[in-house]
Amino acid sequence: MRRRTPADKFEDRRRELADAALLALADLGYARTSLRTIAEHTKFSHGLLHYYFADKVELITYCVRRYKAACVQRYEGGVGDAATPGELATACADGLAAALAEAPLMHRMWYDLRTQSLYEPAFRDDVAEIDESLRDMIWRNVSAYASLAGTEPTCSSADAYALFDGLFQQALLRHLAGEEAALDDLRRAVRELFPRLVRLGG
Repeated sequence: MRRRTPADKFEDRRRELADAALLALADLGYARTSLRTIAEHTKFSHGLLHYYFADKVELITYCVRRYKAACVQRYEGGVGDAATPGELATACADGLAAALAEAPLMHRMWYDLRTQSLYEPAFRDDVAEIDESLRDMIWRNVSAYASLAGTEPTCSSADAYALFDGLFQQALLRHLAGEEAALDDLRRAVRELFPRLVRLGG
């Protein structure tokens, strides 16, 4: 067993602090948070947060990276056993709806961060990297759907991501507004989108 180094322990502490800060960040959003207000919503002091994170930009990007990476892992784990195009489309639709229902405020924070990257250069590299991981996730599923259907995609990975992301963001807005049909509509729209992204007839 590898001996844990001071760097390992430092990273463990950063993860612990970030996980505690996530709920406060998701509730308050970017504009209304500082390290001090985040500290007020956790059991940790402002000084301790500042020791492990230089500022709220570093803390927020760290939190969102961790959460989105976990989402990708859970989502892809749910679609890996699909044996037919229909099963894969349904698994993807159910996975996206479940991710939204499980933590809508976390996803709201992601869209908040992505919007802030238009104004804050410090966010842009992190947002671009997270976007790339999400785009690749969607593309793997579109490609898998095409393969199961014996055909090939008719769009680029960027186009596919824009379509799925648009459906997800609109469903999130409706879900946060209390519309009961938002999740079912997302499932239906995702299932219907897949066959539109591949060449007909194999």
